[in-house]
Amino acid sequence: MITLLLSLLPGCSNSKYETPDYKIVEKDGSFEIRDYPELTLVSTQMQKRGEDGSFMKLFRFISGRNEHSQKISMTTPVLMTGTESGTMSFIVPKTVADQGVPTPSNPDVTVSKKPAGRYAAYQFSGPSKPAPSEAAAKKLLSWALSKNLPTTGTPIFAYYNPPWTPGFMRRNEVLVRLMPAKP
Repeated sequence: MITLLLSLLPGCSNSKYETPDYKIVEKDGSFEIRDYPELTLVSTQMQKRGEDGSFMKLFRFISGRNEHSQKISMTTPVLMTGTESGTMSFIVPKTVADQGVPTPSNPDVTVSKKPAGRYAAYQFSGPSKPAPSEAAAKKLLSWALSKNLPTTGTPIFAYYNPPWTPGFMRRNEVLVRLMPAKP
């Protein structure tokens, strides 16, 4: 009953947004090992979290500021490679990626492919602020180390909800790529 009520509240259900299909390989409480397919991303550099217009640059791209004036559906999650600066990315819907992504009109926005891979993931709630996100990344890296899972690269933060969603109802994740097993 509570799930039904929450889904009726604005901003509390993301069922209308496409989310990448991933396969859960292993689950351990709030930790998972997942296999992700190749993803097409539209990205921009963040200078200072939330204050440099990164989100709006990407939102304008999907709103039609691209070579074909094509409107593109919003997806979840929004990906970030840092908590203060780094890269912010939207995942391009699969049908648009398969048909060809239009070139962004803004030179600060780029289109790229993230290769398929295996990731360790940790799900947490709360605000999408630096301190809780960095604490979640430490938990994930510590868990991966305790499981002897070699990682590569920096953590990726995944935020699924709009900013008006109360923190305790948010779905946030941190992911880190796992190194392929040696043959």
